[in-house]
Amino acid sequence: MPALTNIEELNKLRDEARENKTDREDNKTTIILGMGTCGIAAGANDVATAIHSELKKHKIEAEVISVGCIGMCHNEPLVDIQQPGLPRVTYTKVKPKMVGKIIEKHLVQGEYNKRWIYGQLSSGNGKSLEGIPAYDELPFYNKQVRIALRNCGIIDPESIEDYLASGGYGGLSKVLFEMEQIDVIEELKDSGLRGRGGAGFLTGMKWEFCMRAKGYPKYIICNADEGDPGAFMDRSVLEGDPHALLEGMIIAGYAIGAPEGYIYCRAEYPLAIERLKIAIEQANELGLLGENILGSGYSFNLKIKEGAGAFVCGEETALIASIEGKRGEPRPRPPYPAVSGLWGKPTNVNNVKSFAITSQIMVNGADWFNSIGTKKSTGTAVFALTGKIEHTGLVEVPMGITLREIIYDIGGGIPDKKQFKAVQTGGPLGGCLPMEALDTPVDFDSLTEAGATMGSGGMIVVDQETCMVEFARYFLTFASAESCGKCVPCRIGGQRLLEVLTRITDGEGKPDDLDEIERISEYMREGSLCALGQLTPGPVISSLRFFREEYEAHINENFCEAGVCAGMFTYEIDHELCVGCGLCVKPCPVNAITGEKKAPHVIDQALCIQCGACYDVCNLDAIPIKRKPELKLEVPA
Repeated sequence: MPALTNIEELNKLRDEARENKTDREDNKTTIILGMGTCGIAAGANDVATAIHSELKKHKIEAEVISVGCIGMCHNEPLVDIQQPGLPRVTYTKVKPKMVGKIIEKHLVQGEYNKRWIYGQLSSGNGKSLEGIPAYDELPFYNKQVRIALRNCGIIDPESIEDYLASGGYGGLSKVLFEMEQIDVIEELKDSGLRGRGGAGFLTGMKWEFCMRAKGYPKYIICNADEGDPGAFMDRSVLEGDPHALLEGMIIAGYAIGAPEGYIYCRAEYPLAIERLKIAIEQANELGLLGENILGSGYSFNLKIKEGAGAFVCGEETALIASIEGKRGEPRPRPPYPAVSGLWGKPTNVNNVKSFAITSQIMVNGADWFNSIGTKKSTGTAVFALTGKIEHTGLVEVPMGITLREIIYDIGGGIPDKKQFKAVQTGGPLGGCLPMEALDTPVDFDSLTEAGATMGSGGMIVVDQETCMVEFARYFLTFASAESCGKCVPCRIGGQRLLEVLTRITDGEGKPDDLDEIERISEYMREGSLCALGQLTPGPVISSLRFFREEYEAHINENFCEAGVCAGMFTYEIDHELCVGCGLCVKPCPVNAITGEKKAPHVIDQALCIQCGACYDVCNLDAIPIKRKPELKLEVPA
């Protein structure tokens, strides 16, 4: 395909792409398979093999398309079938053995197995199928507003034609031919977009600092070094809609006057990197990257830098050092990267989601964007919703929605009729909030005021069976291990804090440990060089603030009420609730449970290893977690 030399050629190609898409929807049977990392991990490759085999068996002509994650990770693998003139119908949790029945019933017999169907996505002709709910009627989606994720799971991420058909590069063409640099920046400032990497700084203001800084060349960097445990927001955008990132970065480059950009992505994201490479090659081929883009006179080139997986490289100055080939560790600021960044030149660093949103602001205007969300936190927030929750996955919601709405309305609540205990926002450096905070609005300022952080978009839900002391220790183990070691407060403070937490979870806590936690945390917040060290105590301090009684029980009573910390509790059978069903006997690995049929059973404490197998299988709650009995010594008279 020849390179485009002007905007008219781009518009013509976009119209052709739309016509081809409409033609495909009206005249071809298409099978859309979710092939993001989550889909592949759930078995989508085997499902794809089965689909091709069944199509060949029944001699059905159908186009099979791979897409990224649409957000329903809990329902993977996902298979959509779109017949001519009809909407896409989604089948969930598809196994290879199900494929034959789906193909035969749906495509051969023309019937729908509604037991396996989740919902339908309307096609361009607006038709719908009776008895099958639309996506926007379903609890998981009806409160979502998709901007950064607008194309994820919808379009083929390896097809620039699909991206163009969805309006892709419309923001770029508007910027290049209708706006000056300062116009782009003012539009972004008016939109109120705050950086989605965690700090929440006004994106337009950040761009303006870099645009006005002296020095050339200038650089654009995308921070795709997503390393939070349980986080996959940026990965999903890169895998599902890579051109959205490219378009946003080119717009940013034009706005600040940068001729070159870097995407810093960790090497643990091979699928994301592969699709980025394809997208960059396609954009270069069409003349949307490279020299004299669309004949505008503006030139911009993009490179990918694969990171080695150091969490600290999520900090912008450490990331810049890594691109330069140096050890990935932060440096003191000022000067900020906007003044002296990559190779000492003015550099703008933004998150994947910030860039993915940018083009939509240019197309729809600042007023459109700031009409969503709250006054100080405009637009949407993307979260990876994980943990003890029914509907794990990726969600994009308007700022200002409450934690309760996300966890219960979208996430479906806590599985197995268990109780909500806390939600961790902001990743391993964030904070956890208790049940009393469920009605907290989700925006930058409200979460900070409540005792947590927005972060880049991790949200981990835990239930009553989570020990908050151990929970804090887990995140602290990660954060302290990821310290680059450059500054003493982070290098030593994190280890000392971990020693105290480990001592408490081992049943060796001392009464003054809680004061020690607060003292070390304060030193780390005040003295650490970068946000990693400053925020490492976050999960510990927030859990201590809201769940202090658990810490005190560990220290003063040698008791873990969640039944997590070994040696700090016992399992006992409640004889008033036990009916002698024997369900708990078989899974016990040490044969510690005995009793007659239909009579209360007993656990031999000398044999019990506190594995929790009996607790997990008892559906009568007849095996509660108890404090260990006090050891009574017989004193001779």
